[in-house]
Amino acid sequence: MLYYYLIALVIIVIDQFTKWLIVQNLDLREVIEIIPGFLNITSHRNSGAAWGVLEGRMWFFYLITLLVIVVLIYFLQRYGKNSKLLGISLALVLGGAIGNFIDRLLHQEVVDFVQTIWGHYYFPIFNVADASLTVGVILLIVYVFLDDRKTKGTKK
Repeated sequence: MLYYYLIALVIIVIDQFTKWLIVQNLDLREVIEIIPGFLNITSHRNSGAAWGVLEGRMWFFYLITLLVIVVLIYFLQRYGKNSKLLGISLALVLGGAIGNFIDRLLHQEVVDFVQTIWGHYYFPIFNVADASLTVGVILLIVYVFLDDRKTKGTKK
């Protein structure tokens, strides 16, 4: 069980360290091209969610994030020991949620810096916490799908 909390802690440390590096070494909106036409490091701040949704509504993010953290810890404690896939997915979401929560608490905005480009589409700039949340949710969906198939197979 401790293993899952260590995963979350590693995500938080990597997330906060990379954000610190960006703030210390790049001016706001400064861009470093890593793979031309595909990947940039771009110093960006976001006081909302993806695409700037609910920008400036910190009270909403505080409330929702605290609720999510409590629910994630509950599910980790209750069901994490039953499945590694479930435990890892919840740990990734927990680490990502706490990583961005720290930014919102300390700075009232989130530091984003990874920018991907797909043709003429510039995907929203994100960070390690966002990537962890996304991967965690995808793994959670896989877990639910596999668990549902297992349950249906057992009923037959």
